[in-house]
Amino acid sequence: MKRFLLIIVLVAFACPAGAEMYRWVDEKGTVHFTDDPSTIPERYRPDAETRKGPRETTPPGARGKSTTSPLSQPPPKTSEPQGFDVPLLRSSQLMFVEVLLNGRVKRNFIVDSGASYTLIDRGTARDLGITIDEYTPFIPVATVSDVILTPLVTLKSIQVGQAEVENVDALIYTMPSEKEGLLGNSFLGKFRVVLDSVNGKMTLHPVKGSPSPDRPGGYDRDYWAGRFRFLHYNIGVLRKLKTSYERKDARTELNRVNNAIRYFENQLGDWERKASLAGVPHNWRE
Repeated sequence: MKRFLLIIVLVAFACPAGAEMYRWVDEKGTVHFTDDPSTIPERYRPDAETRKGPRETTPPGARGKSTTSPLSQPPPKTSEPQGFDVPLLRSSQLMFVEVLLNGRVKRNFIVDSGASYTLIDRGTARDLGITIDEYTPFIPVATVSDVILTPLVTLKSIQVGQAEVENVDALIYTMPSEKEGLLGNSFLGKFRVVLDSVNGKMTLHPVKGSPSPDRPGGYDRDYWAGRFRFLHYNIGVLRKLKTSYERKDARTELNRVNNAIRYFENQLGDWERKASLAGVPHNWRE
């Protein structure tokens, strides 16, 4: 196995869907993940975030009794859009799904809703005709032993079964152990994900519904707030990294980070315009 593995890939390898993970950020802006809270340095523990993978269901008739009381389950939303059922392939603790990239390249990707981004390997990037140049934004990614700058690209579309999302952010990286890619929240975040390992399927319920006073643009407060929080966080991390590279006079890295800052600032501007048109309250955008 290759020496350097992406932390977000390690999360998928180490934990089955639904496992509890902890996310923390050090003083350099590096994001870390662990399933053991005792490994988090004490000064970072108060700000550590708990994260869980997609919910896994047990269908009626499955063996064993549920450990969760039915009363603790939230009532189903009657207005929720119809979901898309997608076959799953399981290998050990990993779940894979077939994806169609840009309408022409098929791959089997690991499913991991705990990963912020979708990952594609370099061979897939070549097959898609993606090139990396001086204008490509790079973002910092923590590996086992280092922090590296990784190219960020936008795929025209990703289709999983009948579910399709356009303009999906993805990171290009050499995947470990011949894995072809990872389906992360840049795609899965557009859906409520339900995994049914007994029947070997994943159901994707679109989070966008009909616009209403409490769902401007068809999205609820959590979706809008999460999107703005994500963009503000990335811009903050990149600005800190920019300062570090300026001190080191690391011109190549500085150029890549500046490209990333411009990219996320443009994204933030686009989302501000969308939010204004949809009538999203300003306190949802902080």
